[in-house]
Amino acid sequence: MAISANAQQGTWSVSVETVAVPEGGYQATIYVKHESPEGDFERTFHQSRVFAVEREAVLEGLREGMTWITLKTTRTIGM
Repeated sequence: MAISANAQQGTWSVSVETVAVPEGGYQATIYVKHESPEGDFERTFHQSRVFAVEREAVLEGLREGMTWITLKTTRTIGM
């Protein structure tokens, strides 16, 4: 079963989708989007870890995406 989740507020959003991996377990693909006057930012990446429980993959994926948003909106990183 694939689980997906989305969190958004104002000009940013984070979406996560899980997939079962052949070795067993689950991994998420994370989609991050931030709109700003300086230009739109979009990033898609896969988790580096495989989780035994699908729910954990989704929650960690949302955390990772939110971390990207925090780094981007506080101008800690520039992309």
